[in-house]
Amino acid sequence: MNDTELLARRFEEHRDRLRAVAYRMLGSLAEAEDAVQEAWLKLGRTDADEIRNLGGWLTTVVGRVCLDMLRSRTARREQSMDETFVPDPVVRPLSEVDPEKEAVEADSVGIALLIVLETLEPAERLAFVLHDMFAVPFDDIAPIVERGSAATRQLASRARRRVQGATPSADPDLGRQRRALEAFLAASRGGDFEALVAVLHPDVVLRVDSGALVRGAAASKVLRGARSVAEGAFTFRQFSVWSRLVLVNGTVGVVTMPEGRPLSVSAVTVVDGRITEMYILADPERLERLDLPALEM
Repeated sequence: MNDTELLARRFEEHRDRLRAVAYRMLGSLAEAEDAVQEAWLKLGRTDADEIRNLGGWLTTVVGRVCLDMLRSRTARREQSMDETFVPDPVVRPLSEVDPEKEAVEADSVGIALLIVLETLEPAERLAFVLHDMFAVPFDDIAPIVERGSAATRQLASRARRRVQGATPSADPDLGRQRRALEAFLAASRGGDFEALVAVLHPDVVLRVDSGALVRGAAASKVLRGARSVAEGAFTFRQFSVWSRLVLVNGTVGVVTMPEGRPLSVSAVTVVDGRITEMYILADPERLERLDLPALEM
């Protein structure tokens, strides 16, 4: 085994963690892969023998790459996109549920939390993700954000308060999540509007991200209130026959695939048996890039 192959093997030992860091930072699977690849390229231009802690070094490199990407994204994204943006979901068949595994896998961070992270300033997000989620010391984070350790600690603290205040409470029980979604789909397929309303919390919020090119009834939007959200679901109830339950970022969600082509991926927050938040990715371009499981229809 030559030096390049040995270095590649060492890098692969850290890939899952690096991808998890980048996904939490960016909310985009494609961009997360780009950030990890950039770390590999940078490692190839560096004398690896001089790196004492390869995992820590790679984590800070990925963090710096993600910070630059977030700053660039913030500069070009319009406010209207911020309101409807839904992060890339990680989708697996519901049959693959492994409670012990869910706690540590990259996709165990929920869509709701990723949306809250989108509201943070780039430096706040970096400090929070690296310290609170991956236990990176503030002394290691400070050079990335070009602040002292105390100021970096304040960034993470400010982000933590915002996350705690904005992240919706949720029922962690997959069985109760499943029953709520099964009731929702049954009402959609049966054309029962009042049954749809009944499974929704009165203050439910629906966020639909259809991308910048989709117009009309299917365009990106935010709807609030049970009857408003039910009316939106009722409009597209003919597609519910193509909907199947899956695991979306560690919680029960829905994939809708008419004739095998992805139409949408939905994640929800369930509290006391009712849906309080719905997040739908319906952007055709982004859906095509997702690694969606084959489902029996």
